[in-house]
Amino acid sequence: MKAIIKEVALQKDYLGEEIVTTIYFGGGTPSLLHIDEIKLILETIQSVFTVSKNREITFEVNPDNITEENLLLWKNAGINRLSIGVQSFFEEDLNWMNRAHTAKEAIESVQSAKKYFDNITIDLIYGLPDLTDEKWKENIEKAISLKVPHLSCYALTVEPRTPLEKMIRQHKKEDVNPDKQSDQFLLLMQMLSAAGYEHYEISNFAKPGWRSQHNSSYWQGTKYLGLGPSAHSFNGIERQWNIANNNLYITSINNNKIPFDREVLTDIQLTNEYIMTSLRTMEGIQIENPLFSLENRKEELLKKSEKYIKMGLLEKSETGIVLTMEGKLLADGIAADLFF
Repeated sequence: MKAIIKEVALQKDYLGEEIVTTIYFGGGTPSLLHIDEIKLILETIQSVFTVSKNREITFEVNPDNITEENLLLWKNAGINRLSIGVQSFFEEDLNWMNRAHTAKEAIESVQSAKKYFDNITIDLIYGLPDLTDEKWKENIEKAISLKVPHLSCYALTVEPRTPLEKMIRQHKKEDVNPDKQSDQFLLLMQMLSAAGYEHYEISNFAKPGWRSQHNSSYWQGTKYLGLGPSAHSFNGIERQWNIANNNLYITSINNNKIPFDREVLTDIQLTNEYIMTSLRTMEGIQIENPLFSLENRKEELLKKSEKYIKMGLLEKSETGIVLTMEGKLLADGIAADLFF
């Protein structure tokens, strides 16, 4: 904790004159922080940087961490948005994912949080081997009935060298089915659209006016600063990331050095990153973006997109190119094909 506080001071010039509009406590289990530590982090950030009066301050929590006492403490500390890692409202799914909370706690955590916070988002996971379309439909219906203004929904992914990957390889757990994941993603889009949610980014859905300001800044290429081990930052030109080892991080910070690696991005890399992130949003690729004024890139981009428009996977908007519902199933592949 002390190292993170010190890093704030060491990073005071990273964002230049940018006004901080969002603060996000995540990347692990921030709810383990004592309330005094949360307050100290916020106070330090606000003393070092210029922070907007209308700032969005998000706090990631698990359902089993939510109590009436904690909710009140978080609210009084300045937290104004909760991200609750629900994952599923079914006991068997939570057990399969080795989650600590129960289905009952998943529901009650959202109900309790709504007493103190208007701005709430929950995470849901689809594409589990044993998750039927009917159960997935019930998960979506439960989220809608709880009237949460924002949902982040992700397909289960099996990362290399993880316990899950090992168990699947040893046939102790069933592997994921890409076709099932596609079907459940389509069901998700249809149901949330009918319920009045904007599908404003591939994995994110919000009632009008309730988009995540923090995540939106990533997709728009805004500068951001990450603090702590493994944290990533971007200043508009280069990307940097802190080392993951906690002990080495603390030792370095105590010696007034920020332990990070960096990558300076070329114009081509910046353009391709913009294509990848913007295509995931409902506004899509804005073809008047200055990045496309270089070397006739706008004409080349439009030419590359023609085949996907003919296939019904892309369509032109008034200002750019957006994915169709079917195209969202193939977003990453389409984006990669549009790269320069």
